[in-house]
Amino acid sequence: MKRFYYILAIASALFFTATSIQAQEETGNTQQRARRSPQATRGERANDKKDTGIPELTVRAQDMNERMTQEVGNARWMRVMYRQIDLMKEKNAPLYYPVTPMNGQMNLFSIIFSLISEGKIDAYQYEDGYEDFSDNSKINLKDMLDRFGIYYEEVPGQGNQGTTFVINESDIPSETVRSYYVKEAWYFDQNNSVFDVKTLAICPIMTTSGDVGELTMPMFWIPYESIRPYINTAFIMTSNINNAMTFTLDDYFRRRMFEGEIYKTQNLMNQPLMAYCPTPDSIKKEQERIEGQLVAFEKSLWFQPDTTQVEDPKTAKKAKKASARGQNGATTEKAVKEKTVKTKAPKAEKSSPVRSVRRRR
Repeated sequence: MKRFYYILAIASALFFTATSIQAQEETGNTQQRARRSPQATRGERANDKKDTGIPELTVRAQDMNERMTQEVGNARWMRVMYRQIDLMKEKNAPLYYPVTPMNGQMNLFSIIFSLISEGKIDAYQYEDGYEDFSDNSKINLKDMLDRFGIYYEEVPGQGNQGTTFVINESDIPSETVRSYYVKEAWYFDQNNSVFDVKTLAICPIMTTSGDVGELTMPMFWIPYESIRPYINTAFIMTSNINNAMTFTLDDYFRRRMFEGEIYKTQNLMNQPLMAYCPTPDSIKKEQERIEGQLVAFEKSLWFQPDTTQVEDPKTAKKAKKASARGQNGATTEKAVKEKTVKTKAPKAEKSSPVRSVRRRR
């Protein structure tokens, strides 16, 4: 019995000793966290934001993006044009709403901005008609943030890590991006006998209010191939009547569900429509003329049967019967005429008067 009490006393002493050591360790960790610098705290916050951002591409997504890439380099016919998409129109609203991320949903610019800030895609300088997607035209993130007045927090990197820019979701200027420039190529693929269109690049346009009114500033160009794997899984609502999210942002561009007006076509002089169409009416007529050229070219590729002379089925049936009766009657009359000609006796020739040879007495 004494041995039992002795063992129980030793076990109690060990338990209280372990509890006190654990309490001291927790206190030390709390004090150490309290003594950390604000930069370290911001760094942890930046890492947390990075971990909760848009996920990295999987191998399957990369492979699908390569298979969906449309090759237009060998096209025998191609026309490049630029459109402006106004997000204030109801048909283009799926690209604008929600303005601020909510319930895991983000609009197109929020996705693009997040991808750029996380270093997953590159943005390129805005050039009007001579877009350059080489390394020399890449935009520095800090310069872009300063240029467009976007608030950010710069956190120095630790070790081999570079500087991190922390941007709150409320500071992303998705509300001011109210239109896009879209560069697309209409082409004829002679290998597959397909007339199709490919979206080449998009450019968000920021709209700000100033003393002289609203000012529009094109921000940067983004190759569409670089963002397609990320927006291929971003489901959107495309109708006010049907609230089911059955289409993605990629479907929205591939199916051409947006409404955009042509403001320029690629030409040798690099002139927009406004350069040679001084009035709004002339611009509208030129846009309709260009759209008509695309439709006419597509129709000229295929045989178009003439269906304008098709009559009513009953009328066509009656005409066919009448024609058949007429042909049968003509054939019978011709046969009877030939038969009559064949059985008709030849006409007798006229003979000279016959003289009597009887002797006279």
